Amino acid sequence: MDFGLFGSFIGGIGLFLLGMRMMTDGLKLAAGPALRHILGQWTRTPLRGIFAGVLITSMVQSSSAVTVATIGFVNAGLLSLVQSVGVIYGANVGTTTTSWLVAIVGFKINVQALALPFIGIGAALRLTGTHSRRAAVGDALVGFGLFFLGVDVLKSAFEGLGQRVPLAELGGGGIDTVLIFVGIGFLLTLLMQSSSASIALILTATMGGMVPLTAAAAAVIGANVGTTSTAALAVIGATSSAKRVAAAHVLFNILVAIAALLILPLMLTAVDATAHILALEDSPAITLALFHTASKLLGVALLWPLTPRLVTFLSRRFRTAEEELGKPRYLDKNVLATPTLAIDAVALELARIGGMARDMAQMTLTAERTAPANLMTSDKLAIASLVEAVGQFAVQMQRTTLPAEFDESLPDALRVARYYTSVADLADNAAQMQERMSVLQDEPLISEITFFRADALKLLQAADPQAAGYDSAAADRMLAAMEDAYQSLKAHLLRAGSEGRLRTEQMVELLDFYSRIRRLLQQAVKGARYLHRLLDLAAATRQKKEEPTPAEEPAAEQPASEDKAA
Repeated sequence: MDFGLFGSFIGGIGLFLLGMRMMTDGLKLAAGPALRHILGQWTRTPLRGIFAGVLITSMVQSSSAVTVATIGFVNAGLLSLVQSVGVIYGANVGTTTTSWLVAIVGFKINVQALALPFIGIGAALRLTGTHSRRAAVGDALVGFGLFFLGVDVLKSAFEGLGQRVPLAELGGGGIDTVLIFVGIGFLLTLLMQSSSASIALILTATMGGMVPLTAAAAAVIGANVGTTSTAALAVIGATSSAKRVAAAHVLFNILVAIAALLILPLMLTAVDATAHILALEDSPAITLALFHTASKLLGVALLWPLTPRLVTFLSRRFRTAEEELGKPRYLDKNVLATPTLAIDAVALELARIGGMARDMAQMTLTAERTAPANLMTSDKLAIASLVEAVGQFAVQMQRTTLPAEFDESLPDALRVARYYTSVADLADNAAQMQERMSVLQDEPLISEITFFRADALKLLQAADPQAAGYDSAAADRMLAAMEDAYQSLKAHLLRAGSEGRLRTEQMVELLDFYSRIRRLLQQAVKGARYLHRLLDLAAATRQKKEEPTPAEEPAAEQPASEDKAA
């Protein structure tokens, strides 16, 4: 191989990869506020999300960058899964603008006459606007110029290599050749981490006569699949929601690849006919740009009607431990039509929430230093999710025709949810405080605190409304005794601080910690009291429903004496 041609080939790739990187980074910085505004405000529906995705990708010239930004927004809770799916569709369509730029600008005008002024103006903006948006615009202009200089260098290199490297003969023609070029396109994007750059390379090779049109179209399909690697890398260690967005991006491009490969000859024929109808120039670059756009639009057309099912499918995947724990076990919209079953479901779900909240409190009280942070966090998130589900279920119950006793019980249900949410919050907060607390050395205080914690654990066990022998009055008496114990502990802590047996900071830490434990116990006892009423109401209603009506009861047998009298 001529080393001059090889050098041009390597240099051309380097120029347009460097140009693509500078152009994308510069445009992202220059359009940063606009990008955030569009993602935040223009994506309220999937259709608007598509237009937002097309616009943003056209602005920053990188579907991978938009996909990663979308994953970040979903990770931060600023976009829902439904909104993000629309953006993913649009980003994939928007990435085809690079193909059109290369096809129209790269091969139709004097590239150096266009690129060199852009580089000069961009460099001037960069030098005079350090740390400002003007510098970002300058980088984008320099990148634009370098990119098209690279295209021009590659075009010349490919024209020289076209006759020497018979790529068209790879695989011997037919389906083998198509699959090989799909793999080539995939590897190009995987290595360059930019489908726009790899497609620009494919277009340039095709215009240089190095790759036939059908093989180039197959390489474009492979490049589209290769862009999924960026999204896959971006979600390592991310939230489950971010993983679902990445999965939507992967599924979209795989579906596009399968559909386009199955009808590749038909698509190329349709693209050629469309180009003639639109009076576009008959050139391989224009045909490939049109094919690239058509394949993405085909993917949107296929997936758009299936978007609700896709969102449902993805929502059930990549579930974290807290999401599984926070999934309602008893609430089911099918029981709303039967008030007895509905109130029973609410009571049982609240009992489950209460058990989780008490477990958090027990974990805090039994830990010598600190409860496991991951368990506390997952339980707290799960309780918050379940409480929200109970609230929504209660609202749906109120829209039905409820018996008077059930209608009056719904405020109690929401009160129970609030009490147990408070228990979970206080337990989590106390656990975090305990992690920072100094080790206590005073033996009399250690002994009193040990007894206080043991009594607090007994009270938590007594505050279980589902336990056999639960007695709300007994729990109230134990709570009153705990109040006396707390006041005694508080007095001993204050005395130890005043006598110098405790540092002031340590005394304040302990007072704050046990104040939260006291409040936690109060909330647990109150929640148990109201939950017990709900459980009793549900049980009484079930029993009443199961009792036979008078018409169903068998007639009582008359005594023998009465039979004789008769």
